[in-house]
This record gives sequence, structure tokens and C-alpha cells, in this order.
Amino acid sequence: MSQDQVSVEVSGGDVVISGEITRRERAGVLRRATRRHGRFEYCTMLSADADPDQVSASLVDGVLTVRVAKAETARPRRIEIAAG
Repeated sequence: MSQDQVSVEVSGGDVVISGEITRRERAGVLRRATRRHGRFEYCTMLSADADPDQVSASLVDGVLTVRVAKAETARPRRIEIAAG
């Protein structure tokens, strides 16, 4: 797939990945078609501690990677203990 065939959107608390896989033209006799083609859509909910403004996506060698960062308030922080 190429970048123009896939779309990643953040809407509210959801990440929606959609696109279209086109069928490649082949010469000769095709005995079996095993690859999917056509439109697709995948939707998943973000966790409560996710930061929707910190979503990134990369497409390398046909593999889509979507990364979602945690919000600063959700990360653990060390509390200093005061003496006496």
C-alpha cells in the first residue's frame, strides 16, 4: 500500500483507519487470488489516559504503525517525602 491509499483520523475518543486496496493487473493465468482488495475501515477506541493530540502514523514497506502517547497527567510521577 502507499500513503495515498490509507487514511488515519482521530475523532473524539476513536482512531479510524480507512482506505482502499486496489487489485494489481497481472498477466497470464491466475489460479488462485489470495490477496484482499477493495475498501476497508478499522475503528478502535483510545484509552482514557491517551492524548489524542499526540497520535502519529508511519507507513514503511507496506506496514502501518500508529503510535498514541499517554497524557502527561496519566504518567506516574515520583512524590518527594518530606522529613518530619
